[in-house]
Amino acid sequence: MTGQGLTATAGSKNNPGGLEQVVAQFEAGAVQQVVHLPDGLMNDNWRIDASTGTFALKKIRDVPFDTARRNLRTLTALAEAGVPVPAPLLTRSGDPVVEVGEDGFSLLKWVEGNHRLGADLDLPEARTLGVLLGRLHEILNRPTVSTGLPPAVDPPAASVTAPEKAHAQIDRFLAHLADLAEPTPFDGEAARFLVQRRLLLENYAPERPALEVPAGPFGWTHGDFQHRNVLWQDGDIVGVLDWDRIRVRPFGEEAARTATVQFGGEDGLLDLERIAAFMDGYRSVIAISPEELEDAVTRLWWKRMTDPWVLVFHYDRGDHSCDELFAPQERLLTWWTERRGDVMAAFTAKA
Repeated sequence: MTGQGLTATAGSKNNPGGLEQVVAQFEAGAVQQVVHLPDGLMNDNWRIDASTGTFALKKIRDVPFDTARRNLRTLTALAEAGVPVPAPLLTRSGDPVVEVGEDGFSLLKWVEGNHRLGADLDLPEARTLGVLLGRLHEILNRPTVSTGLPPAVDPPAASVTAPEKAHAQIDRFLAHLADLAEPTPFDGEAARFLVQRRLLLENYAPERPALEVPAGPFGWTHGDFQHRNVLWQDGDIVGVLDWDRIRVRPFGEEAARTATVQFGGEDGLLDLERIAAFMDGYRSVIAISPEELEDAVTRLWWKRMTDPWVLVFHYDRGDHSCDELFAPQERLLTWWTERRGDVMAAFTAKA
């Protein structure tokens, strides 16, 4: 939802099917300008300038429409509790999702701001980001906040992928790549990284998590809290976006994922100083022990080791929207594996 650097793209992206019907049902007024936003990975998004204001239109692709409805309805409660979230528009019947044929759309008030990568944040700002994630976890699960979400009672299980299953997946992709008559540069890069990942699996399989139930506190979480979904303005966080993936998870899982996505770059390194500041902020709100954090970080490392999800998107689904994430993730996996002690120390460091 950043208002900077927006450019229109050619073709149907400029005029999503059913736009007029969607805007009419949300009673947003006459459409004056439509600009496709190219940064979304899982969904298509547009900036809509209408006679009643400026809005963000999302074509929902990543979750079932009823799940999107439930998630969007939590935003009003979060805003009332002081969380910087955009308010969703509702139809006259109170629906936050409009369905047009097989497509579903949501319309939210526009939030002006910028997405900032990990290196763009100074250490106090990294800590501020951690504090906000802690507040999100606390508020989402506060009994007095009417989010419409049921209490998170049962701890979530988290299956630990067996090395044999991960090896089979790697071998399947390598066999496919070997049969290609005209491999692309992406195919060649995929083959090289898969061979490297297979070696890592062979060397580090004994260090995988042992238990199915993660340690530490759990509850409702955002699901994708990172730079693509956080807006800053003048040093303050003004918007937390993309609430499609609200789900009960271990808190440590989301904190670890956020830290590695936010503070991991194209070069395949983690900014451990900023991770330590981020986690210090998070732990100032959420009580989680070093041992529980170690469990969460180890589980995330093993998931990265055994889940080539970008290749599943690319080859199994024909979806190339996340191709750009593959090489940085593979470089990070190697770097992280070689420095697991240093990474763990950053996550568990005391301020």
